[in-house]
Amino acid sequence: MKILVATEKPFAKVAVEGIRQIIESAGHELVTLESYTDKAQLLAAVADVHALIIRSDLIDAEVMTAAPQLKIIVRAGAGYDNVDLATATARNIVVMNTPGQNSNAVAELVFGMLIFNARHHFNGKSGSELKGKTLGIVAYGQVGRNVTRIAKGMEMEVHAYDFFDLAERMKADGVTKEDSIKAIFEKCDIVSLHLPATADTKQSINRALVGLMKPKAVLINTARKEIINETELLALLLTERPDLTYLTDIRPDLHNEYAEALGERYFATPKKMGAQTAEANINAGLAAARQICSFFADGCTKFQVN
Repeated sequence: MKILVATEKPFAKVAVEGIRQIIESAGHELVTLESYTDKAQLLAAVADVHALIIRSDLIDAEVMTAAPQLKIIVRAGAGYDNVDLATATARNIVVMNTPGQNSNAVAELVFGMLIFNARHHFNGKSGSELKGKTLGIVAYGQVGRNVTRIAKGMEMEVHAYDFFDLAERMKADGVTKEDSIKAIFEKCDIVSLHLPATADTKQSINRALVGLMKPKAVLINTARKEIINETELLALLLTERPDLTYLTDIRPDLHNEYAEALGERYFATPKKMGAQTAEANINAGLAAARQICSFFADGCTKFQVN
């Protein structure tokens, strides 16, 4: 089988070498399209491939139509909203992600940003500690569990909410399970968002919900931009809740307005940094290669998302 790594933002060289070793050892052919600058390049590259490994690359109906032999797409990472799942399903193309491979990197960034904020951006002013604070986690997947592991080491109290019944998982991790997202916002000093962008979650973090937060609370988003109602949140932080702080790994469309109006109560990374570590880059790429090989060897679809 012919397998294409198509990455507008390339994997690290060592990751590509590892992917190649896995693919070729299984008897398949690997080709790469790295740092491409035009969609036409991607359309030409997929013409005769059977499998596709991507990162944040947009794989829509046009790309799939240009790839008549395509059987599987693996997104090296947790999120997969850059893939048109409906078209993939209609064309009998399996879509997978690689859950857990980037989770520690994202969790560490959460605490890097929280400490940066608690110490007033290291500007010399006296700050505060995270020890003893109550942390609320919204969506308790692999990232949430890694956030808990670090928080417990810092002697924080952890509460969590998930749309699914994950009571046993939370109990095993020593986490207090909350039955509503509202309870998380009402009870916690810090709320960390790990929601996917779905029809149910888009724009769900809004004025009414954030307005429930405790005095001087912190909201941190390392998930998806689309889950935030940017206009409502900005209005809330400006008028009703000048005590709250918003930290995000996904720069809002209204970034300039947030930065000008909120000062130190707002911080956004220059680009999405959660999975941007050498380790996460390698882990996700190798996992994608192994999943494709397993799919062609024995039909394994363990991480299928469509």
